[in-house]
Amino acid sequence: MKLEILKELNAERAARRPVIVVTDTASGEQRLVKARDIGSDPLRAELAKQLRMGKSGNVEVGGKKLFLNVYAPTARLVIIGAVHISQALAPLARSLDYDVAIVDPRTAFASPERFPDVKLIAEWPDIALPPLNVDHYTAFVAVTHDPKIDDPALLHAFAKDCFYIGALGSRKTHAKRVERLRAQGASEADIARIHAPIGLDIGAVSPAEIAVSIMAEITAQLRLPPREKEQAA
Repeated sequence: MKLEILKELNAERAARRPVIVVTDTASGEQRLVKARDIGSDPLRAELAKQLRMGKSGNVEVGGKKLFLNVYAPTARLVIIGAVHISQALAPLARSLDYDVAIVDPRTAFASPERFPDVKLIAEWPDIALPPLNVDHYTAFVAVTHDPKIDDPALLHAFAKDCFYIGALGSRKTHAKRVERLRAQGASEADIARIHAPIGLDIGAVSPAEIAVSIMAEITAQLRLPPREKEQAA
């Protein structure tokens, strides 16, 4: 790999921006494609597919055999609320290779005994969230049922363009949440991004089942093409 390409690659990875190195397997010629340029690239369909999968792979286009080496940031899951659902959701997400952090200022809930081996921050969202560097490769889940905790956290998620934003609660609860968020300056586009009631509709009842429905919905947002995401919603 040429030094110029390596420098660009390292810069994009350090900034948690996905990038793909395209190699002509016959000639060895390489080029780097940044995420923002995929839509205008001649290989946009192939690049987009491999990036959604998060995996490198071989493709053949125009008689050329190419290797697409995908460098995607590790996905993160930020859970607002150290509740029963979170106890099931955190290990499930970790088994899927997510970096997981739980935020809850209520120390009675946010205890290491209840959440072993998970990054746990017993602070209010305005203090806990900025150091986490929430970004587009972050799934954000609010499950406390407490507006003082969930609402500022959701506003932070809007500002950081998280790929998934979900909030626990019935449709009636969500309607009240929407009113509060609007009053705090959230746009209609922001509000439309919230998955609420959270999770795919699989008839989940127990905390463990709800956790499965949430991770399934997060996976759909991360992996499916745009049209299929709408069908899964």
